[in-house]
Amino acid sequence: MSAGMDGASGGPAPKRRRIPLVALLPLIVFGLLAVLFLMQILSGRDTSQVPSALINKPAPEFSLPPVEGLVDDGVPLPGVSRADLLGKVSVVNVFASWCVPCRQEHPLLEKLARDGRAQMIGLNYKDKPENARRFLGTLGNPYDRVGADDNGRAGILWGVYGVPETFIVDASGTIRYKFIGPLSEESYSAVFLPELEKVLADPRP
Repeated sequence: MSAGMDGASGGPAPKRRRIPLVALLPLIVFGLLAVLFLMQILSGRDTSQVPSALINKPAPEFSLPPVEGLVDDGVPLPGVSRADLLGKVSVVNVFASWCVPCRQEHPLLEKLARDGRAQMIGLNYKDKPENARRFLGTLGNPYDRVGADDNGRAGILWGVYGVPETFIVDASGTIRYKFIGPLSEESYSAVFLPELEKVLADPRP
């Protein structure tokens, strides 16, 4: 009986299965993102302000048709392309009728339009033309031009994370600032407007 036991104990140990590195990658990535997020919170920075790789870079090449049937004072509102951003400071706002926060910030865009020092550009993101017309017809149209980004491709080129987002583009077509999320009275006065004033004072880098 002891011989049988010795034989059993002396046999090769079962091999342990190794977890493939690929299977661990999602966990590793999640851990790194969690650490970065924690560091950002501890640093006291506003977590809504995600840095953009496009800051101080030329605005992307894009061309969007107008929103079908959208008029301003009886005149069809034109679409927009990169060429339309040259020669003047522009505020480019990404919006949609289905975006609830867009309604929240809309009065501030109207205020900015009344200021008149910057060209107001709208990128209508993944929206239906009839809904966009109803949205602007109800809340007012602050835009000089509105491009219909039906499939969201222009949004990808602009590095859009979500809606709304607002960019400041200088007279040379360079993106100088990006605000993520809806503008509030506080962020408009304390953050966005000072950034716009900087660009208006120095419209070309």
